Amino acid sequence: MKTSPFNLSYRAIVALLLILSGIPLSAQTDNDKTGSPYFKVLGESVVDGLPLLHTGVDVNVTGVIADVTVTQVYKNEGTAPIEAVYVFPASTRAAIYGLEMDVAGKKITAKIMERDQARKDYETAKNQGKSATLLEQERPNVFTMNVANILPGEAIHVTLHYTEMLIPTDGVYEFVYPTVVGPRYHNSPPLTASTQTYIPNNNWVDNPYLKEGEMPTSTFDIKTRINAGMPIAKASVNTHQVNVSYKGKDQVFIGLKPEECNGGNRDFILQYRLKGDQINTGILLFPGEKENFFMAMIQPPKSVTPDKMPGREYIFVVDISGSMNGFPIETSKKLLKELIGSLKPTDVFNVLTFAGSSGIMHPTSVPASKENIAKAINAIEHYQGGGGTELLPALTKGLALPKQNGYSRSFVIATDGYISVEKETFDLMRQKLGDANFFTFGIGSSVNRFLLEGMSRVGKGETFVITNAKDAAFYADKFKKYVESPALTNIKVNYGTLNAYDVEPTAIPDVLADRPIIVVGKYKGAPTGKITVTGVSGNGKYATELDLATASVSTNNSALKYLWARTRIQMLDDYNSLGYTVDKDFIKKEVTDLGLQYNLMTAYTSFIAIDERVRSDGNPTTVNQPLPLPAGVSDLAVGGNVNLRTNGASYGFAAPAPKGGAGNYSYNWAAAPETEDIEELSVNGTYAVTIPDGIMCDSVSLSKDKKGEVFTIAEVMPTYPGGQTALEEFIKKNLKYPTAAINAGITGTVYIEFEVGIDGAISNAVVVRGISAELDAAALQVVKRLGKFNPATNSGKPVAVKMVLPVRFI
Repeated sequence: MKTSPFNLSYRAIVALLLILSGIPLSAQTDNDKTGSPYFKVLGESVVDGLPLLHTGVDVNVTGVIADVTVTQVYKNEGTAPIEAVYVFPASTRAAIYGLEMDVAGKKITAKIMERDQARKDYETAKNQGKSATLLEQERPNVFTMNVANILPGEAIHVTLHYTEMLIPTDGVYEFVYPTVVGPRYHNSPPLTASTQTYIPNNNWVDNPYLKEGEMPTSTFDIKTRINAGMPIAKASVNTHQVNVSYKGKDQVFIGLKPEECNGGNRDFILQYRLKGDQINTGILLFPGEKENFFMAMIQPPKSVTPDKMPGREYIFVVDISGSMNGFPIETSKKLLKELIGSLKPTDVFNVLTFAGSSGIMHPTSVPASKENIAKAINAIEHYQGGGGTELLPALTKGLALPKQNGYSRSFVIATDGYISVEKETFDLMRQKLGDANFFTFGIGSSVNRFLLEGMSRVGKGETFVITNAKDAAFYADKFKKYVESPALTNIKVNYGTLNAYDVEPTAIPDVLADRPIIVVGKYKGAPTGKITVTGVSGNGKYATELDLATASVSTNNSALKYLWARTRIQMLDDYNSLGYTVDKDFIKKEVTDLGLQYNLMTAYTSFIAIDERVRSDGNPTTVNQPLPLPAGVSDLAVGGNVNLRTNGASYGFAAPAPKGGAGNYSYNWAAAPETEDIEELSVNGTYAVTIPDGIMCDSVSLSKDKKGEVFTIAEVMPTYPGGQTALEEFIKKNLKYPTAAINAGITGTVYIEFEVGIDGAISNAVVVRGISAELDAAALQVVKRLGKFNPATNSGKPVAVKMVLPVRFI
C-alpha cells in the first residue's frame, strides 16, 4: 500500500498558511516527544493531503438529554483514490449508537461488530476496491475514522449519532462539544522517528499536527436547539461567537456565526440556566420491548459551611511540560496563587511539579504560614513550560509523601491532560490514594477530560476546566467551597416497591458540588411506589423522595437504554470505581456484549459500513488528516527540531564549546517552504479562503496573543538588516560562552522569546526555557544586543510580532 501523507500539493490546501506562521518552538529533547510529527508539505502530488472538508454538528436537547448528529465530509481533490484517516474527540459521556455513510448517491447504515472482525472486514473491502467506513474507539473520548476508496473529485459524507446526559452544577447546565484531540505525550517514540516517516494505522497518538497558530484545515459548524421543558433564564457560549434566539419561555436556538467557521481548534462550550436556578428533577421511564429502563435525578440539599473547619493538607501537583507553555502555564500560575494564597493558618501544603522529570518544594508538607506561602508563590512565578509529561512518576512521588497526622489530605492537579496513560494513572491512584481526595483542574481550550474526570472519580473529588485565565479566581473559590462543605454524604437509595435491578452506580459517592444525584437502571413489572434518598448534610440527617406516579413515561425516552449501557461500560472499562482485582478478560467480554446488544461504540466494538460496489483497484493512498494544535497550545506540545523562521528562511544558532576550551561557532541554514499558491491576501490583517462544494467561510483573522496587539503570524515576518550573513556575523562576534559554564561542562539550549515592534526594535526579551544562570544570561544578552529588525507587515502595514530564538551551547 502506498503511504504518502506528507507529499502533498499546496493546491490541495484549503486554509493552511504554513509559510505565514511565525516561530515554531520546541524545547523538548528527543526523549520528550509526543511521537506526533508536524504536518509537512513537500513538492507536488496526485494525492489530496487534506481530505476532511467540513464537520457539521446538530444538537437537540430535550429536558436533560442531548441527542447529537455529527456529519463529516471527506473529499478527494487529487487524481488518485485515497483512504482518509482522521482522529477526533467526543464527549466523555457520549453513547455513540449509530453511523451512516453516504457515497455516490447511496446511503449505507453501519453495523456494530467486534473490533477485530470489523477491522478485518474493512481491510478486505478496501483491498477489493470498495468504499468503506470504519469507526474505532481509542479512548472513551477519542475516536479514529477510516474512510477507504474515496475516488478523485468525490465527496463522502459520514454521519454519526450519540446521546448524553446534561447534569447541572450550581444550577448551570453545560453542553461541551470537543473539536480537536490535543497531542498526547508518550515516552516510546515511533519506530521510524529517526526518519520522520509516518506509518498509517500506527498508534493514534502519532497523528501529524499543524504548527502553532495555524488555522484548522477543515470548516466547522454547530447548531443547538434546547427544549428545556421549563423556562430558560439565559443561554451563552463564551468559547465561540454565536447567535442566540429564544423561542417562547423554554426553547432557545444557538448558531455559530460565519466568522467562526475555522473554530474547530477549541472546545465548544454552551451553558444555560433555568429561571430561578431550577433544575429538572424527577424520574424518566422507558418501557421497551424486552427491557424497561428508568433514570432518577434527585437534587441534594444546599451546602452548609460548618462554623469550625479542621486543618487540611493540600498537595498541589503542577504540569510544567511543553504543552503547558504560554497561556496554560500562565493560567496555572494564577490558579495556584489563588489556591495557595487562600489557605488557612491551620492548613499544611506542598507543591510538586512535573515535566520530563519532577521536583518537590519540600520533603514534607509545611504550614501555610505567610512566609511559606510567599516562598511558594515566588517559585510558581518562575515556572516555564518545556519537556515531556511524565505524570506517573510524579504521582508516585506525591502519593508516597508522608501524611500529616490529624489532617484530611487532598491532591490538587493542574494540567491539560495530554498523556496516553490514563488507565495506568487510575490504577496507580486506586492502589496508593488511600483516604485522600483528588481534584483536577483542566487548563486549556481542549483538555483531556477522560483523564481529568477519571482521576476525580477515582479520587472522589471534582473536575474544573479553565479555558480563560480570568476564570482562575472563580474556580479556585468553587474548589474551596466544595472541599469545606460537601452537600451530602453517606448516601443511600431505597427503591421501595419498584422492582429495580442492574442499577448504576452501585454506590453513590459523596456529593461535593451543588449537583443532582443520578441513578439509571432497569425495572420489572409496574413502576409504582417511591424512590427514597437519605444521607447526611451540614444540617444533619437528610431524606427526600420521588413518587413514581409523577414519572415521565414515553417512547421518546429511548435514549435511556444507551445511557444505562454507557454508564455500565464506564464502570467496567473506564475504571470508574473498581475496588477489586480487575479481570481484564471478563471486562472485555462484558463490554463487548454490551456494545453488541445495545448497538454502542466501545473499546471492543466498532461501527463499519461497506459499499459492496467495486469502485477502484483496491490500492488507495493513505492520508492521515493533520490536526490543528488546540488554541493556546504551543509547538512545545509536539516536539521536534527547533528553528527560527523569518520570511522564507530558517535559522538555527549553535554556540558549541568543548569543555575547557574557547567557543567555536557554527551555523546550519535550512530552507523554509516556498510561498507559492497562496491566494487572495486581503487587507485588515486577514486572509480569505475558498471552500469547495459551496461551504462558505468568512475571512479569518491572523492569530494574535492575549493582548490583541502582538502577532504570532504575519504575512511578512521580520528580517535582520543585511540578511543572514549579517545576523551570522553578529552572533559570532557577540555570543560568549561563560567560562564557569565551560569549566562545569554545562551544555544545552536556551530559548529566548522577544517581540519585534512596529519600528523593528526588540523588547520584552525573556528566557522561556533555560539551562543555568550563566548560559541564560549570555543568551539573553546577545538577543538584547541584536538591534533593530526590518519589521513584520500585514497588508503592507508594520505589525509587532512575537518570536523565539534558540541559542545552543554544546
